[in-house]
Amino acid sequence: MPISLASTVKLNTGAEIPVVGLGTWKSAPGRVEEAVEYALKKAGYRHIDTATDYGNEKEVGEGIKASGVPRESIFVTTKLKNDDHDKVEQALEYSLKQLDTPYIDLWLLHWPAPMLSPTGDGKPNRDLDWLDTWKELERVHLANKNKVRAIGVSNLSVPFLKRLLKEAKVIPAVNQIELHPSLPQKEVVKVTEEAGILLTSYSPLGSDESPLLTDEVIVKIAKKYNVEPAAILVSFQVAHPNRTVLPKSVTPSRISANAQIVELTPEEFAEIDKIGESKIFRVCNPTWAGWGDLGFDLSKEKESE
Repeated sequence: MPISLASTVKLNTGAEIPVVGLGTWKSAPGRVEEAVEYALKKAGYRHIDTATDYGNEKEVGEGIKASGVPRESIFVTTKLKNDDHDKVEQALEYSLKQLDTPYIDLWLLHWPAPMLSPTGDGKPNRDLDWLDTWKELERVHLANKNKVRAIGVSNLSVPFLKRLLKEAKVIPAVNQIELHPSLPQKEVVKVTEEAGILLTSYSPLGSDESPLLTDEVIVKIAKKYNVEPAAILVSFQVAHPNRTVLPKSVTPSRISANAQIVELTPEEFAEIDKIGESKIFRVCNPTWAGWGDLGFDLSKEKESE
């Protein structure tokens, strides 16, 4: 059966998550509310992804309300802010209030990188262990399943995943990482999938000015199906079994265009997959937080820049 916005895959909790969702990173307040409303009301999306760190949870919640789509028909993901590793339960209540929702479908540890919340100076808080934060997420989730239905992680590399899996009482439902043809992250994908954790691709287009949007292979395939190159990049992600994807835009026409999923042939899939053998780049550099490379191997990316 062809993949569409109505398609879902199962989390390890048994819950269904829509294959395609609307990402809201860098979606500014004032525009994101309208984007969320349009995505749900007009374009048929049923998964909205946000984060406390994006600063737009309130507007996302307003967009959900304005759409008129029943809350129980929408899958909402948000994330624990790096400044909030020392106050997990309070952070959950904050997100619930901002989103104006009785529950969150999926709550993610945004980065395994605790920061100094009291001073707000943006420096790493090396007195905190991100694994202790995960254990607190587990506790809060297990005590409040009516408020947070599933928990997961984001931006976890292989060594971080292996450390978590040795001690986790709750296996993460999702690992949300940057995935696109120029960043296949195959080792992270392998370890994540072997653990029964669903992968979610963010930045599937490779950013707003991505060279992937003008790549000759992507453009050729897009012309064949009479869709935008972005739709081919989204289609490539959902062609992987048990994977979801989060294209982002605040422009109505692009929100709709990104959702035009096509069924790629095995030959087309292989052509796109081959891009990552020579053209490698990363949109979201994990060193930004001051914690180093967070276990990701950046050597090949540096060589190709």
